[in-house]
Amino acid sequence: MAKKTPKPKKEKSKPSPSESTAPKIPPELEKKLKEIKTKLDKFKKKVLEKFGDYIVGISLLPPEKKEEEKEAKPEKIHVLVLVDDTSSQKMSKEELKEKFSAIIQKTAKETDEKISPQSLLLTELWQNCYDGKYDLLRLVALGAPIHDTGMLSALKITELHKSMVLKKFEKYIVSYVLVGSLPRGKATPTSDIDVWIIVDDTDVKKMTRAELKDKLRAIIIGMAIEAGEITGIKNKLSCQVHILTDVWESLKEANPVVFTFLRDGVPLFDRGMFMPWKLMLKMGKIKPSREAIDMFMSTGDQMLIRVKNRIKDMGMEDIYYAILTPSQAALMLYGLPPPIPTETPEVMKRIFVDKEKLLEPEYVKILEHNVEIRKKIEHGLKKELTGKELDELLKNAEKYLKRIKRLFKQIEKGHEEESILKLYDEIVTIIRDVLRLEGIEKAQDEELIKLFEDELIATGKVPARYLRDLNEIVEAKRDYDKGKLTKEEIEKARKGSSGLVKFLVEYMQRKRGRELERAKIKIKYGNKYGEIILLDKIAFIIRDLERKEEILKAPIKPDGSLGTSETSSLEEFEKEIAKAKFPPRVFIKEPIFENIREHFGKDAEILVNF
Repeated sequence: MAKKTPKPKKEKSKPSPSESTAPKIPPELEKKLKEIKTKLDKFKKKVLEKFGDYIVGISLLPPEKKEEEKEAKPEKIHVLVLVDDTSSQKMSKEELKEKFSAIIQKTAKETDEKISPQSLLLTELWQNCYDGKYDLLRLVALGAPIHDTGMLSALKITELHKSMVLKKFEKYIVSYVLVGSLPRGKATPTSDIDVWIIVDDTDVKKMTRAELKDKLRAIIIGMAIEAGEITGIKNKLSCQVHILTDVWESLKEANPVVFTFLRDGVPLFDRGMFMPWKLMLKMGKIKPSREAIDMFMSTGDQMLIRVKNRIKDMGMEDIYYAILTPSQAALMLYGLPPPIPTETPEVMKRIFVDKEKLLEPEYVKILEHNVEIRKKIEHGLKKELTGKELDELLKNAEKYLKRIKRLFKQIEKGHEEESILKLYDEIVTIIRDVLRLEGIEKAQDEELIKLFEDELIATGKVPARYLRDLNEIVEAKRDYDKGKLTKEEIEKARKGSSGLVKFLVEYMQRKRGRELERAKIKIKYGNKYGEIILLDKIAFIIRDLERKEEILKAPIKPDGSLGTSETSSLEEFEKEIAKAKFPPRVFIKEPIFENIREHFGKDAEILVNF
């Protein structure tokens, strides 16, 4: 009979290093901390009862550093109270802060003499960021939250993440901007924390801009995860990394996403790029911009209210601009740059009366009359306005402004319907380009959805949600053709198209990047590295990958050798890459080795990637 194997004796579990080395809190200190917590909870309860949802956060601040004193004074409990004043209209910011601070001080004193509160308005914090002063931001980030609607956590994690990013990339960070629901005052305790990070790519030489963007995004998102682990904050820190040249292009193209970023964003760090853009947007200097159009349009009602309360000789100036600026706004919305004031009536007549048949001639006559009256006053030909003239001008201006608002809706409706055609054409063109990369050269419009589903969705190359977006765009185009297109369909198609276009463009960039790698012959000679890139009928020779200053090009002969080389440039190289059709495999024929020896010497070593 086999002997039973004796069971090993269970050893007592040893404490972990953290358990065995963690210092124990002395009973006196533990009692003191509990007392502070009790006082702070009581203070918090009173503050929230008085101000409710206006309190964004309450935070315990680190103790102040002070020199040793002969007579020990009672230690103060420093507390920061952050209040959302963005909706305050009844008093100035100074009055609000003074009254709010007085109430908070009184509440603290009633709770405990040791509590020393500091009140901070949210707009005051943002203004400091706009002015490039970040001391208040760091102070908020250092605190330990007692009450938080989400803002304190966001500032704590972004401050840590920002310092990590700046330390890693130094001078290349142009701006680090808080965006999304937080700066708009619409965040919840579970909202994502959205930031835009703009990186200067104007000096990129060693890689393509798409490669730079992908690498930076991976590193910065990794830092965001690390910052979340360090702070223990569960809200997702969502980082959008953008290169400066892309942002500039979006500004020139009037991309609504970029203008929302400028309008609502708060710079937590800026080297002097974001704030000038933001101020120019507010001034309406970045055009064509819907914000600028809205600004021009809104001046009408405001000035009509002012003219009724001002003296008669100032009325003409306000009435003049009350109808002029909305007229220019209508032309901007139509797609034209705003003309000079004296030319505006003629352009309004030519476009909206004669060409589009959207406006009646009588309204252009009202504008012409106003321009003429102002011109006479400006040149001293008319000394004053009578009360009767002022009343007539005001009455006509109100009539004109009411009609221009209706003209706005007519223009917008036409633009919205035309935008579906442009959107559909853009999506179809991009899908054709993607399918061409997959080997499908030709496809009819009616086949696109099926091919998109079979070649891209079913194979897992494109997420399934983008098929729904494509179907919505196609359905909107069908309804447009039938004359049944609704505004809801337009908005739905626009919303879905942005993500679809962005994904497909990035997919093509990644795929072409991989194809480009297959066309490269990498060469080492001495301590340097060079490359030969074999395209369809032309080859580019880069003698030094580190500097990329000397770039040559040469035709590829039928026998595989290279013809006579000539000087080229990085710009020409990038253009050829953009339009090149890469073969599935690149075969290197024997004659090219002689060309390699000519350009890189006899001792060149070759590494070919497939």
